[in-house]
Parts: sequence; C-alpha cells; structure tokens
Amino acid sequence: MSRVGKYPVVIPAGVELAIVGRMLTATGKLGALSLKLTDLVDAKVEDGKFSVAPRGNAAPARMMWGTTRALVANMVKGVSIGYTRSMEITGTGFRAVVNGKNLVINLGFSHDVVYPIPDGITITCAKPTAITVAGVDKRQVGQVASEIRSWRPPEPYKGKGVKYDNEVIRRKEGKKK
Repeated sequence: MSRVGKYPVVIPAGVELAIVGRMLTATGKLGALSLKLTDLVDAKVEDGKFSVAPRGNAAPARMMWGTTRALVANMVKGVSIGYTRSMEITGTGFRAVVNGKNLVINLGFSHDVVYPIPDGITITCAKPTAITVAGVDKRQVGQVASEIRSWRPPEPYKGKGVKYDNEVIRRKEGKKK
C-alpha cells in the first residue's frame, strides 16, 4: 500500500487543475505545467483536492499511485511558489555573469563556458560567485543546476568548483613533506 499516494494533494488558491482525457494541466500565477496520466491510476479533482487511486492491485499500478501523486504535488508547488536552486562558485578568478540568454562562467579553463539558458528557466547572478536557478518545473531546475555544476564539480583538497549552497564538501588533507 502506498503511503504517499493515499494522501490527497491540497490545491492552493490561485491554482487550477484540469483533467482532459488522460492529460492533467496545472495553471497558476507562475505558469502552466501538464502531465500525461498513465492508464494504471484513476485521478480526480474534487473539493479543492486532487486524489489518485490505483486501478487494481497489481504491482505496477501501486507503484504509479505514489509516483503520480508526487508528480502532481510538484506541479502544484511549481506553478504556485516555484523552485529555486542556489549555487556557489569557489576559486581564484572563477565567476559567472548572465549575458542576454546565456550564462557565461569563467572556471579556469582556457575559454569561458557559455551555457544557453533554456526556456522556462531564469538564472540570476547576485554576485559574481553566486548563481540562482529558478523555474516552475522541479525536474528542469535540477537538471540545469546539475549541468552547470558538471563543468567544475568541487574538489576535496581546496574546495574549488561549483557547489550547491546546502552541499557539504568533505575536505581531505593534502600531501605532507
């Protein structure tokens, strides 16, 4: 039995959920997201709540029960509040700046890294060493942040690189004489 799927998703004020066929659409003040519902679950919107129930007792239906509920909860939070991911750049001369529709990052390579900002994502640099990725889709915000971090992940000896704000880097002791 799913412990996640049995709890309904409360729809906040300003968010509308609509089910047309097997397509679920969430619209809010920040935008709109859609999700294609699988045939393994039944979904309904009533009294300001969204609930999901599995069709039958088969294992795939019970698996998609909790998954569908979590995806819809992420959609509702995304269109009402949005998602952000903050990152820090550590290292001498490492910096970032938003240039039009591109994020230009200097990470110690012989060239600057130019990252085109995808649609639906906003990237801001409050300081040259701070990057904030924001958007409506939780998966897309995490993917963009991961791609930016992949250019120079933090290393354990000096801590140089791009790290998430809440990330803890385990530091190693260097070579001794």
